[in-house]
Amino acid sequence: MKRVLSGIQPSGELHLGNYFGMMSRMIKYQEENELFCFIVNYHAMTSIQDKERLAKNTLNAAMDFIALGLDPDRSTFWIQSDVPQVCESTWLLSNIVNVGVLERATSYKDKLAKGLTANVGLYSYPILMASDILLFGGEIVPVGNDQKQHLEMTRDIAIRFNQTFGEVFIVPEPDIEKTTQLVPGIDGQKMSKSYGNTIPIFGLEKNIRKQFMSIVTDSKGINEPKDTNTPLFQLYSLFLDESGQKELKDRFASPGLSYGNLKIELFECFWNRFEPFRQKRDYLASHKDFVLQKLKEGAEKSSTVADRFLNKAREAMGLNYGEVNV
Repeated sequence: MKRVLSGIQPSGELHLGNYFGMMSRMIKYQEENELFCFIVNYHAMTSIQDKERLAKNTLNAAMDFIALGLDPDRSTFWIQSDVPQVCESTWLLSNIVNVGVLERATSYKDKLAKGLTANVGLYSYPILMASDILLFGGEIVPVGNDQKQHLEMTRDIAIRFNQTFGEVFIVPEPDIEKTTQLVPGIDGQKMSKSYGNTIPIFGLEKNIRKQFMSIVTDSKGINEPKDTNTPLFQLYSLFLDESGQKELKDRFASPGLSYGNLKIELFECFWNRFEPFRQKRDYLASHKDFVLQKLKEGAEKSSTVADRFLNKAREAMGLNYGEVNV
């Protein structure tokens, strides 16, 4: 049994990109693996400075995850800031990371290009991510294509630490699922809150329906064959098995397909698929104490693991000075 580890930022309303890109995979992993999963609210601080918004987003993300099928009794599920050992670990790791490595991080450069402030938290984001993984012994880390470089940096950090101070950390392996590594938004770009192109999972029916009806299409006539390299086709495919995807492809190639009718069809498919999850989400929202208790238990379990790796790292680096013979 492998230990699978991943986290999700509480940056706002949960959307289909979050679900198909990472969350659904996490929920599947708990069936046959040891799953460690957490809400990365420290990471969210690089872009959120509103305390009420961050607190609300954090709790909502936890309820969303549980509602969608994550079992906190089967997996280890916690809030990042409830295990602050990760901050000390980040400092230890930062002493073996060259500045040039961080400056080459494409995610950092992309965010600067989008106008985010170049604060130290954003700059050192990859080290905190490495700490998130290494401190809990993550063996397999499912990531999207945009996080692939960060995981490669984590592997390099683990290898360099072990070569310098002795074998302490497990070198993780990436898991990038090719079919779902990029979920398109309604405009065809990667689905992201920063692009304003998301389709939320939980919310008012009329608002979500509006997003589906806003999916960008071309101007081809009803009797013309349609392009499958479009967000409408790609989003619908996420809800279908291989046979269903082939049938959809045939429909796109045949005359008579109406984009408007297909969007309504896709919305109804989505709405029915997530109906049980919406009911559970409503239940959790009215049973907050249950959610908080499960997060507390998860923090205690993950903290035990963190202490074990952190103590080994401290000893390897010479911080446990009281154990030295003089």
